[in-house]
Amino acid sequence: MSKQYLTSHRIDHAHITDIFSLAVTRTQLLTASGSSSIKIYSTSAPDFPLVQTLEKAHTLGCHHLAASKNGKIAASAGFGGEVIIWSINGEKWAERGKIMDSNKAGEVWAIALSEDGQYLASTSIDGRINVWDALADGVKIREFETKGSYGMSIDLSRDGKFTASGHENGGVYIFNNDTGRLFHSLPGLVNPIRAVAFSPGGKLLAAAGDSKTIALYDAFTGEQIAILTGHGAWIFSIDWSDTGEYVLSGAFDGKLKVWSIEQRICVATHSETDQTLWSVKWLPKTGRNEGFVAAGANRSISFYREAMGS
Repeated sequence: MSKQYLTSHRIDHAHITDIFSLAVTRTQLLTASGSSSIKIYSTSAPDFPLVQTLEKAHTLGCHHLAASKNGKIAASAGFGGEVIIWSINGEKWAERGKIMDSNKAGEVWAIALSEDGQYLASTSIDGRINVWDALADGVKIREFETKGSYGMSIDLSRDGKFTASGHENGGVYIFNNDTGRLFHSLPGLVNPIRAVAFSPGGKLLAAAGDSKTIALYDAFTGEQIAILTGHGAWIFSIDWSDTGEYVLSGAFDGKLKVWSIEQRICVATHSETDQTLWSVKWLPKTGRNEGFVAAGANRSISFYREAMGS
């Protein structure tokens, strides 16, 4: 059964360079690009107004954003190696602190936050996976070693118990944050993994990248249970819907797809641009209808809503 989504709004020239990352809270959308500022839009109003700009947050630009599911903490990683922790007071974000490591460019690449914002996980160019206590002055609490391949993507399970990472050599790993040990080295992929994401309940892990497919794994057994095929280009971003029923994906050729996890098929495709989609995210559900947002190389932000009755 296919689903229909309509473009509900579009913000052209939202940033002056490629928009590399999006993060969503219950009421806001945080956006980051190759420029120094982070821009924040309200998702509560139908025209998605700009409500705050964090000026000069990252001098060389920002490549990754993350927001806690409770909407109280956010993190941003810049091209200069710096990681900033943000907290919200009312509806305004302010810097809470920084993650201080060696702070070299590439030392921290992909980032993810736990549901309550307590823990931040990050990858590095040499394959190390670090977990930090983001609310305790950025203390490093775990460091996991992999086979030394560039860590391109990362996610934390909502309960903060597991960290998953995807690597340039096709490696996908799940680590147990409680024991500090490798839980699974997942099989089946040889191309770079540009996105990993736990399902809301933590039972499944999705991984995608240059293979142009999305692999689904049982996060507890490590078994690969499905391969979703249909993209014709590298996949840069994936995101689970809040119910875990659907996965959203965005690719190098500008195509965006929605996948039914139960049916293991693509149920919607959009291709409003032929430029790279760097980031795609589901929006908080309003009423009965779902929506999502996409951004990338065309420097615009596109919002979609499910068509009534689809």
